[in-house]
Amino acid sequence: MRLRVLLCSSCFLAIGLAARAAESHFTVYVSDERGGNVTVVDGASSEVRATWPVGKRPRGIHVSPDGRTLFVAVSGSPIIAPGAHTDRAASQAPDRNEDGIVLVDTSTGRILKKLSVGSDPEQFALTKDGRRLIVSNEDESMATCWDVESGARIFATKVSEEPEGVAVTPDGREVYVTCEQRGDVFVLGTHDGRTLATLHVSGRPRSVAFLPDGSRAYVPAEGEASVTVADARAHRVLSTLQIPGQDVLPMCAVTSPHGDFVYVSTGRGNSVAVIETRTNRVAGTIAVGRRPWGIALSPDGQTLFAADGKSDEVSVVDVAARKELRRIKAGHGPWGIVVGP
Repeated sequence: MRLRVLLCSSCFLAIGLAARAAESHFTVYVSDERGGNVTVVDGASSEVRATWPVGKRPRGIHVSPDGRTLFVAVSGSPIIAPGAHTDRAASQAPDRNEDGIVLVDTSTGRILKKLSVGSDPEQFALTKDGRRLIVSNEDESMATCWDVESGARIFATKVSEEPEGVAVTPDGREVYVTCEQRGDVFVLGTHDGRTLATLHVSGRPRSVAFLPDGSRAYVPAEGEASVTVADARAHRVLSTLQIPGQDVLPMCAVTSPHGDFVYVSTGRGNSVAVIETRTNRVAGTIAVGRRPWGIALSPDGQTLFAADGKSDEVSVVDVAARKELRRIKAGHGPWGIVVGP
């Protein structure tokens, strides 16, 4: 009996050590909007391991659940600042042949295929099993769902103007799509795309982050320098938090592994805001590089990585100390960022 207990204890110790080893060895992938590449960074050493060409204007980026495939949204639409004159936009015709979601083998950097997923894909989400993609097609005011294996379209749902952020709930049953122009957030069923609810939040919502238990959603809105907190089960707005600072444009949000904090990039605010979820208050801000957009956390939640679009760098942040540790050169216009094995 004693031998069995000792063996079980050894098994649990081995499992714990393996889990900690997995957390300490991870990879950071950064989409380089102006350079057309993905920068591959070793998570432990913060050293650039590789640069992979993926196509024009890579932005949204995700890793498959098994870590073997990197998904990158590429687009032939020209880079035009929000609110630019329509004549200027008309003079820069998009190349729709460049639009799609590129699938990259994470072990080799080789492009496996490119899925055609409608016009100008910018952001998207993977379903929990990794078999479907849900995409925001901004210029068509649509959310579309695609089968990864066959490339077939599963559904297309009309939403309001300028759909942007796409996020699947922790239970995998629903997907939230933020629409910038009217400040809407559409809640769709991931199976059939049926509209289940529509939330109205502050101006120009950009992304969504959920608590791990799926009880709350946090929606950054650049137009109001705020983050809306919503009941993600009852589909109703609970409160709106103002993000302090000059030129703050809340963009991307990520949640800590235990749900204690939500981190929000602030764009021109050159910082990451820290929201304490127990009290739903802004607990502080962390200075990073210029124009942070995409942010991601290490598997243990202790290190945050911010894609600084105007600095051409990635900020490495100690979240406990709330301090930037270093910066990593990352192409020309780092936009999206994701952590994988």
